[in-house]
Amino acid sequence: MVLDKSPEQILDNNLVHLKNEFQSHIPSIVMCSEPFHKTEFLSRLINSVTIPIIFVDMDLLYTGYVESQMIPKKENVIFFHPDKTNWKEKLSDIISTISEENYLVIIDSFNGVYNMFDDLESARFINSCIMLLSSISRQVNSTVVVAALARKKESGEWVVSPGGKHIIKSGKTGVYFLKKSKDDLRISILEKNDMFSKSFKIERKKD
Repeated sequence: MVLDKSPEQILDNNLVHLKNEFQSHIPSIVMCSEPFHKTEFLSRLINSVTIPIIFVDMDLLYTGYVESQMIPKKENVIFFHPDKTNWKEKLSDIISTISEENYLVIIDSFNGVYNMFDDLESARFINSCIMLLSSISRQVNSTVVVAALARKKESGEWVVSPGGKHIIKSGKTGVYFLKKSKDDLRISILEKNDMFSKSFKIERKKD
């Protein structure tokens, strides 16, 4: 359903269109400026799927909400909390898991990854790991969504905030910007020319 006032805006309360986008662009990077908006979107995304989910929680924000019961725990979600010492082991476990079944893999977030590996060489290593995971996911029909707190520099570049590290991209990467307008979430596709094309509107759930 396309809204009359804006032909480029798609009403997507069940995230059907967005999930198709994410399946077509692996990895899909969802950028936003507010951590709570990120958490709200990830909760909506998780609730919209029935397949198993691997949640790689790098900043522990989402896990904190689940443990405090502010977000209901879902039985189809497997949490991973890697650190610098066991990253390779956890990555190997994730790859083995998704090789057996179709999964949604959520990495939350780039910021936590970069905070853990703060030097340039390690950041490149992490980028390579995510690209490897994405390549395998394409082969086994899984989906990879990476969340990131980001900002746009005066030069027009999008970078991780804080820190200013560049966000990885490849020809197959989908890049999206998430923001909240009143009570609704809106996600816009960021094209190669750094211009937004169509956007998806997710309305607040009514009590």
